[in-house]
Amino acid sequence: MRKIAFTLVLTAALSACGGGNDSEADGPATNVATESPATAVAMAGKDIYKKCVACHTIDKGGRNSVGPNMHGVVGRAVATVEGFSYSAAMKAKGGVWDDAALDAYIENPRKAVTGTKMAFAGISDAEQRKALIEYLKEQK
Repeated sequence: MRKIAFTLVLTAALSACGGGNDSEADGPATNVATESPATAVAMAGKDIYKKCVACHTIDKGGRNSVGPNMHGVVGRAVATVEGFSYSAAMKAKGGVWDDAALDAYIENPRKAVTGTKMAFAGISDAEQRKALIEYLKEQK
């Protein structure tokens, strides 16, 4: 069901990007795009993020919870949120949370970082992961 909703949001956003007739004889345009396709995808990601709120806050300056605060996670060095107690496996991972690292981790946290404390099973749907990552990118 979520895949259908995501597809509808994405289709609506993409359909607003073109195909219009430039003729003024047809009257003023009534379907003016107010959001970019990336913003529409991020909005779908905001809904998907609801799966994360039980363990992660996302507000700037927000507290850590069961998991670290996710504000500004994209581009941040792994295991660096102040005040959060990371597993040895996460500390050893190193690197930066870029699109590829987040995608792999969100898909299957325990496979991406063997020994992680994260109990979440992951999100298998690639479109949902992409939308979630786009939403996380906006949280800076």
